[in-house]
Amino acid sequence: MTTIQPGRRRVVITGMGAITALGQSVQAFWDSLVAGRSGLAAITQFDASQLPCRVAGEVVGFNPTDWMERADARRVSRASQFGVAAARQAIQDAGLTAESVDPNRTGVCVGTGFVGIEKVDEGLNVMAGRGHTRIGPFLLIAALANMPAHHAGLLLGARGPTVTVVTACAAGTQGIGEGAEYIRRGLADVMISGGVEAAIHPLAIAGFAAMRALSTHHNDEPALTMSPYDKDREGFVVGEGAGIMILEELEHARARGAHVYCEVLGSAASADAHHVAAPDPDAEGAILAMQWALQSAGITPDAIDYINPHGSSTPVGDVTETLAMKTVFGERAHHIPISSTKSMIGHSLGAAGALEAIACVKTIETGWIHPTINYVTPDPECDLDYVPNTARQADVRVALSNSFGLGGQNASLILGKLDG
Repeated sequence: MTTIQPGRRRVVITGMGAITALGQSVQAFWDSLVAGRSGLAAITQFDASQLPCRVAGEVVGFNPTDWMERADARRVSRASQFGVAAARQAIQDAGLTAESVDPNRTGVCVGTGFVGIEKVDEGLNVMAGRGHTRIGPFLLIAALANMPAHHAGLLLGARGPTVTVVTACAAGTQGIGEGAEYIRRGLADVMISGGVEAAIHPLAIAGFAAMRALSTHHNDEPALTMSPYDKDREGFVVGEGAGIMILEELEHARARGAHVYCEVLGSAASADAHHVAAPDPDAEGAILAMQWALQSAGITPDAIDYINPHGSSTPVGDVTETLAMKTVFGERAHHIPISSTKSMIGHSLGAAGALEAIACVKTIETGWIHPTINYVTPDPECDLDYVPNTARQADVRVALSNSFGLGGQNASLILGKLDG
């Protein structure tokens, strides 16, 4: 049961869009998650044969000209292409048009990690081979982190707050949380919010491999590479995609007869203040993010029915997050279903939290919890209910989604069935 906080502007989700390794729509994505289907496969975007990890969660068969003009598609990054596609889906799902919103009360908040890494690489290759005079005028612009938010905002002519959240792997979750706050503060009535990423690139793969963060022992069996919370997990593989939501002030949505998926009850962000890459072994930052999100939502820990965790399949990260959940929820942590979306799509970095939030919405809507696949050998240090391998039906009214990123960036988001 959630408590309505008097005088607080309420924020609801009225539209969603998704571009993922499991399909290029919310429904395709969700159907595959519930089926426990892996979207991981051998990398096809470049020759990865010399890399220690040759598997990724690619968006295969994506055609940007299905969503934007050919000339525009050439001038923007792959991440921006994904963002436009997912935003168009979300806007259509919400039943919005540029004519139906007040542009001054419409904004954008999109999270990302890397944007345009392929554009930077392209520019360096052009300079090395043909000189600086052959660099195109749109190349540098395409690589900027704020471009996905810019291009998404153009779809509704948004002149309200337009914000880019760059907090590594926490960015997608924080993008939704921050977007909701602009509405709560009265600065917007509609926000296009979520996360985007397209970092399946040799430099990113090599860099993560150098950090010993990647799975490298299942290159010939791609579906097995991600095994969150399993004792034999060894790391993640890089994914890509975009998850975009339309956030609306509740009365604004009701006035136009919009379908409401659920409510954004609360969110929070914190920092470990510990290490550039390794999580705080005491999980203090992750604990604070969850506790503050509960305070933001005005609920107690016993209200949470489901957790979509960061669940990135790293040996240290999964243990630390398990510790954090035990600390926040006490003995009840053992009775809350927890399932990792990343087990099927890889770690899509800045897009991950947004896609996981969409999974939470669908769980609340359908009563199905998707599984954590590849959970075979229990880890004594990861001893919670990770919904292993098979989807489960449950009455989920309130869901918590966690994202923890490099630099000790933590974000938690709480979504709930609309009451009142």
